[in-house]
Amino acid sequence: MRAGDRVFVSGTAPIWPDGSCPSDAGEQATRCLEIIVAALDDLGASARDVVRTRMFLTDAADAEAVGRAHGAVFGDVKPASTMVVVSALLDSRWKVEIEAEGIVS
Repeated sequence: MRAGDRVFVSGTAPIWPDGSCPSDAGEQATRCLEIIVAALDDLGASARDVVRTRMFLTDAADAEAVGRAHGAVFGDVKPASTMVVVSALLDSRWKVEIEAEGIVS
C-alpha cells in the first residue's frame, strides 16, 4: 500500500504462483524479497527507497542464510532491520516471512 510518500509491503510468504514453497530458508527469503521488490515497483518505489525491514524466522539457525538473501537486495541500502524468531508462521512450510517499509522522495 502507498500513503503519500510512504510505502508498506506487509509480510510476504515464500510461495511461487503455483503454490509451491522451497524447503531451504535462504531460497524462501529470496522469494519473499522478490515479491517485495515487485510490490515496491507496483507502488512506484524500489529497494533503494526501503528504510525498514522485519524478518520473521521459525528457526534461529536460518538467520545467516536469510541475512545473506536480505543483503543481496538491501546491502547498499542498509535499512533498519529486525530479525526475530517466532514459534510458527501461518503455513507450516514457511521458515521465513519478510515485510518492508519505504519512503519515496
